[in-house]
Amino acid sequence: MPKASDLKKGDIVEINNRLYLVKNIDVKSPSSRGASTLYKVRFSQVQTKQKLEKTCKGDDQLTGAELNRCQLQYSYLDGDDIVLMDAEDYTQYPIPLADLEQERFYLIEGMEGIVGLLVDGQLIGLELPQSVVMKIEETAPAIKGATATGRTKPANFSTGLVIQVPEYLSTGESVKINTQDNKFMSRA
Repeated sequence: MPKASDLKKGDIVEINNRLYLVKNIDVKSPSSRGASTLYKVRFSQVQTKQKLEKTCKGDDQLTGAELNRCQLQYSYLDGDDIVLMDAEDYTQYPIPLADLEQERFYLIEGMEGIVGLLVDGQLIGLELPQSVVMKIEETAPAIKGATATGRTKPANFSTGLVIQVPEYLSTGESVKINTQDNKFMSRA
């Protein structure tokens, strides 16, 4: 049984005999002495996608659920669904674009290294790699001599992602992006 302080995004827990996927965790540290750290956890119910918010103390016990992980590859876009394929047995898992919040901005056709979260053979969530390499689709022209300053400009990618990149980058360059905090890491 995991403690609230051990929860991570993508974990599955059982609440009131229903399975919930951890979508987001906000940690609040109270300023008074002796007060315990609070974890505001946003869950999504596995079957109905209904949202649930719960505030827990760090040592509160939650009931874990059986979860299988498998390596997936992004195959193709089929209408409003993204189809992912298991790398071992070639099983295909369609998942609606609406169910993918931030993840959909990083999925590129042929992408590997995606971890699928399966409960009873049903794909309920994805874990992306820590970083991905993507090509800048559109950005303002590069500024000569901009390497000395820390100024940034917005860059657009083919998936709809928009992040801030250094001014010295131009359209067509490949960059490495941190998928956890949506930030530029380096040139690729």
